[in-house]
Order: sequence, then C-alpha cells, then structure tokens
Amino acid sequence: MSEDFYDVLGVSRDASEEEIEEAYREKAREYHPDVSDDPAAEEKFKKVKKAKEVLTDEQKRQAYDRLGHERFEQAQKQGGFDGAAGNGAGAGGDPFGGSPFGEGGFGDIFEQFFGGGRRDGPRQGRDLRTELEIDLEEAYRGAEKQFTVARPERCPDCDGSGHPPGSDSRTCPQCNGRGQETHVQQTPMGRVQQTRTCRRCEGEGTLYEETCSTCNGDGVVRNDATLSLEVPAGIQDGQTLRMSGEGAPGEGGGPNGDLLVDVRIADHPEFERDGDDLYYREAISFPQAVFGDSVEIQTFDGPVSLDVPEGTQSGERFRLRNKGMPRLRGRGRGDMFVQVQVVTPESLNQEQREALEAFAEAGGEEVEVDQGFFERLRNSF
Repeated sequence: MSEDFYDVLGVSRDASEEEIEEAYREKAREYHPDVSDDPAAEEKFKKVKKAKEVLTDEQKRQAYDRLGHERFEQAQKQGGFDGAAGNGAGAGGDPFGGSPFGEGGFGDIFEQFFGGGRRDGPRQGRDLRTELEIDLEEAYRGAEKQFTVARPERCPDCDGSGHPPGSDSRTCPQCNGRGQETHVQQTPMGRVQQTRTCRRCEGEGTLYEETCSTCNGDGVVRNDATLSLEVPAGIQDGQTLRMSGEGAPGEGGGPNGDLLVDVRIADHPEFERDGDDLYYREAISFPQAVFGDSVEIQTFDGPVSLDVPEGTQSGERFRLRNKGMPRLRGRGRGDMFVQVQVVTPESLNQEQREALEAFAEAGGEEVEVDQGFFERLRNSF
C-alpha cells in the first residue's frame, strides 16, 4: 500500500471532504481487522484512518499538500500536528531541526497561527448540496416535492459516540480526563501557552476499549433519506433552497448542517421562459391572418381569447398582460407573449383551389411590402 494519503484512500488530490469520507468508509470496511483475512489488515486499517484524519482537517491537509508526505510525517514527529513533544533530534532526521522557532519546530508555529486539530466544544455539521428537477408548471404553481438524498447521519447503534453503549472505558492518560492539553513554548515573540483538544481521546477525556462495528468508530453512517420540500411559485432555474438541519450531523452535540437544494427547471414543450415572462407560438390560417379572428390560447390557468387583427403578418407578437410567471419576491406576474405563425396549406380541395385562383387573378399574387416590414419581422423573432 502506498504511503501517500491520497493513494491510501484511492482519491484524487482535489477530492472533496465528502468523497474522502466515503472512500474512508469503504476502505475501513475492507481492512477492518475483525472482518478482513489480509494478514496486514491491521496496519492498512491504521494507515487508512490516519489518511482520513489528515485529509479531512483543512489546516492539516493544506500543510500536507504544501510539504509532501515525507516532510509532513517528519513535522508530525516534532509535535507539529499530533501534539507529541519533540526536540528536533530524532533518529530519522528533522528538516526543521535547529530552527529558531523553538523546540516544537515549524509545525507548532504553524498551528499557533493557523490552528490545528479539532476545535473545542460542539461543532455544527457540514452543509450538503443536491439537485432537484421540476417542470415549468410546478415552478408556475409552486409544489411540494419529495426526493431522496444520500447523506451521512448519526450512527443509530452508538448514537454518534463511535463506541457501543456500555463499552469498557478508562480515563485518558494523556490529558488526565480533561479532554484538553496545555503546551507552553518559547517563540521569537515570547512565551506562548496553547490549549488544544487532546488528540488521543479527541476531547472526550475517556478512552474506550471497543469501536462501534456499524460505523467503525466514526459515529456516522451513510443512509438514503426521503425529504419533502416546499418549492415556491415563481422560482427561477438554478436558484437554491435551504433546508435547515438536514445536512451532515454535528459533532460534540453540535447542530446538524443544512441541505442546499439547487432547483433545475426542465424545458417545456410549448412554453419558453425569460425571467417572469412566458413565450408561446400559435399557428393561424391564411384567412385568419387576412380577415382577423379570435383564437384560443392555452395558459397554465386555462384557455384565454386573443384577438388577431386583420392583416396580421406571420411572426407578429402579441402581449397577454399578467399571464406570465408569478414574481417570486414581488407582486403580480409577468406577461405572456404570443407569436403567430401563418400556416400555408399543403393541400387544397377543388373549391379552395378555385377561390385562391380567383384571388390570384384579381391581383392577389402581387405583394406590396413597406420599408419597415423586414425590420419588424426580425424583431418578432
């Protein structure tokens, strides 16, 4: 197994925290000593767990990416990331040994200024993101939508503690049950005292003899959750709705994060949308265009009547006020624009043909076009 933490988990170097967590769970199940037949399973399990701990800690991951695996490991030996005291004189060599930054070397200075490890107290869970597709009529009316999302949840068997109920425990010897460690260092800026979460017990003050077999000690499992969301009328494509408390579980008793739902609106076969306005095409016959007519136009609220004046040209556009989309954060609605298309008949019966021939003989084949006709035609499209 490669030593590089990204290779250990089998993820790319730009993998998200969620991808890293998922890869860890898969690897942990594969190499857990209680279930794996691999003689090196225990060692591989430790590597997988360490890789996850580093790559899901933002500051540690930044340092790992900057330093590389070998130098990061050496910095850890000097107490820079794991809190183990060191004097820079280890047998393996210290790239920061003898530095003016004090006995902890560069690593401790990095933590003092940029933080490190787990934060004390409850932590809110991460926000998660998903997509939901609706149709245009649902966006017009608003809708209550049910959907399923895969998300991490607090382990039901250990209630997020990472160990079975009633598991044998003992006081953490590293922090004497306080859950915190205090380190005093001499730095170029004077004596610095730093209190941080105990890394051995992860702030609990207690060490447990057993690990929860359901979540492998993580305290979280991945489940499919079916949720219901109220989509407001007038929502635009690409807008995001927030579902409070439906994200990843918090740590240390902290609240859950939120679920961000990106709404996508599917194309409609008849209507096109531009902001709060709707666009529709209506076919009319040649006689309707010549003599004018009242035609029935379909809207989401039912049919309405549109008066087509005589002499209407193909491509002309008419406005139906307040027949568009409802305004999401305002009053009223947009408009609906109807573009008429004059349809040329593909076949004529004998009576129709004779009438059209009489029209042509009367001079109907001559077409007079004013100068603004083509400009209006371009604008209509």
